[in-house]
Amino acid sequence: MVAIVASYIVTPNQPTPNDPLWMSDSDQIGHLLHVSSIYIYKAKHNSHIIERMRNSLSKLLVYYYPVAGRLSLTKSGRMEVDCNAKGVTLVEAESTKRFGDYGDFSPSESTEELVPKVDYTQPIEEIPLLLLQLTRFHGGEGLAIGVVMSHPLTDAIGFVHFMNRWAKLTRGEAQEPNEIPFLDRTLLKLPHQPSAPSVKLPEWKPAPKIPGKEQTRSAALLELTSNQVQRLKEKANDQSSKEGSRPYSRFEVVAAHIWRCAAKARESGENHPTVARFSVDFRKRLNPPLPQNFFGNALAKAVTPKCYERDIISNPLSFAAQKIREGAHAVTDEYIRSQLNVILGQQQLDQIRAFFKGQGHRLNVPYAGDHNILLTSWITMPLYEADFGWGKPVLFGLATRFQEDRAAILPNPEGYGVTVSIFFQTTLMQLFKTFFYEDM
Repeated sequence: MVAIVASYIVTPNQPTPNDPLWMSDSDQIGHLLHVSSIYIYKAKHNSHIIERMRNSLSKLLVYYYPVAGRLSLTKSGRMEVDCNAKGVTLVEAESTKRFGDYGDFSPSESTEELVPKVDYTQPIEEIPLLLLQLTRFHGGEGLAIGVVMSHPLTDAIGFVHFMNRWAKLTRGEAQEPNEIPFLDRTLLKLPHQPSAPSVKLPEWKPAPKIPGKEQTRSAALLELTSNQVQRLKEKANDQSSKEGSRPYSRFEVVAAHIWRCAAKARESGENHPTVARFSVDFRKRLNPPLPQNFFGNALAKAVTPKCYERDIISNPLSFAAQKIREGAHAVTDEYIRSQLNVILGQQQLDQIRAFFKGQGHRLNVPYAGDHNILLTSWITMPLYEADFGWGKPVLFGLATRFQEDRAAILPNPEGYGVTVSIFFQTTLMQLFKTFFYEDM
């Protein structure tokens, strides 16, 4: 059980601009919800931690002032940020559980205690865009920082940069000029063209439900050591028939391995079509590129060429890795601009945006009992640089539970190894794990 000790509203410590922040089409298509994650520390805590964190956060919000604002909807149905400096929520809490009682901190009811709760029954104009919770474990065995960040506000890259810069200020170090976020999203204000997209884009609509499929999902954290990752890379690259091609990357082989194991675990004798879906950071893919410190959503939806589960299963790992590569390579400047131009008004926004209400449940989005896999990669992000002055985190994890087959590929403290946070059909999870470790 977690008890709230105190709750604070932290605002910028200086006056900040109050003009509405225009949000791009890439921001518009996200869910109206927050993404939950946790940082776990083994450090001893003291009574001055929360005060230092509050002070440094108020300084950081001067640079990231939209984070202290609130979302609002225009008459046309577009979102924008009302930069009203209402502040972010910072909660101080204590757990009756010890560090070891949480197991591996995989997403569960237990780990959800470590992140602040978002009240989605409030009007959107009243919901904080960022909520933080510092929880001390019983017996002084460490602490957790739970974070819920509005998805329309920024993507994972912007989130990680924000957290690392907050940690840096808390340590007493100064903000460097090149660390100041680039907030102007009008670089993505492309002229809308009502004509058909110039390149073929993946479908936005949810996959149809397959009757009789298991709807319950379980979560697991699966570790791959650097040696295991290297083994997968060697396997895929040895099997590749393309002479002179670039060796498959860590993401390509791990993503292909997850997709292949999912297909094997689901195998039912029927040959279902399957794709892997994932997001691609387009900061460097646009021409001209976006500033690297761009704060916002700079993600394009990528999808592999359609194939069949028997193809994924019967062919070597390099087959799936090549499909992953083809999906990513399709995300060109033309593809990105075509994707952004798809969103022309309220009618389309309603079709592709998943609205949430109550405790965050979707409206009119059926369970996608399909044979696809949704992948998220945080593999190159500096997640373990969030040192607030008491050492680097021993674990970073996602705290959101999903009702679809999906996996997040995360770096681990080892360095080159990875952690796979997987959500999969409960009845097939053990089979997935078996293939995951034996099919190397």
